[in-house]
Amino acid sequence: MTTVAAPALPTENAVEDALMRSIRIPPRPSLLVDLQRELAAPDPSPRQIARIIANDVGMSGALLKLANSPFFGAARKAKSVEQAINFLGINQCAALLTGLLARQAIDGNDANLSEFWEISARRAQALVFTSRKLRVAPPDIAHTFGLFCDIGVPLLMNRFADYTDTYERACNDPHGVFTAIEDERYSTNHAAIGCLLARNWGLSPDVSWAILHHHDYRVLDDAATDDAIRSLVALSLLAEKGIQRLHNHSTSYEWEKGGDSACRHLGLTEDETEDLLDELNETFHTER
Repeated sequence: MTTVAAPALPTENAVEDALMRSIRIPPRPSLLVDLQRELAAPDPSPRQIARIIANDVGMSGALLKLANSPFFGAARKAKSVEQAINFLGINQCAALLTGLLARQAIDGNDANLSEFWEISARRAQALVFTSRKLRVAPPDIAHTFGLFCDIGVPLLMNRFADYTDTYERACNDPHGVFTAIEDERYSTNHAAIGCLLARNWGLSPDVSWAILHHHDYRVLDDAATDDAIRSLVALSLLAEKGIQRLHNHSTSYEWEKGGDSACRHLGLTEDETEDLLDELNETFHTER
């Protein structure tokens, strides 16, 4: 796989390496290690995976709730973890569980991050929906990327007292590159931190590279970048636009920066994009 020149990962020089050591990257949860070990087997067993998940009652209930969401399109309602795995498939259930473990590992139920996790969940739902509609990425990969693409944000919030102000500034900048604003202040950014966590947790390389590049819209027009990464970045922009519309925000600065390139990569006309966003919005409201 080739990519355009990437922002430096946080371990490539002594200054950044020292900074990196001061940012707490949660270790890979033992439940995820067990799950990934089973998924790596020649013939993964849904029953064994269900047993692994059943060791955590909270995870089992949360997984069932997510599995029965309209975003995953199951024709029947799952009444057990094993049914959820059989209905949705091993990989999709693994993606759902990985996202739940991420929240548990980073903040438990910290009320200060409730909005962050809500938006992450919406983004993941939107990526599942659009990946299925457009058939440009496996839904489980799209879901994992949607949950993890901003996972560096709470880690930087924990490290820097003024990070919330920087994040707001980057969100409301109509022209600057989001991660460049973070780099200017901290010599690192949430995309680089998120990429590192994804790699440490053994997530798909497509997910970790897409996390690194998800604010670098140059990749959308760069034929040297792996198509799977470009598609995930493009879908994330559609998700961003859809979430802004759900919240009745008429302006999405990230969409304005990269939306045209995303539609071009996905082969969507303006009308097709609007129709897709309308469908996504309807599904959001059905899920509520």
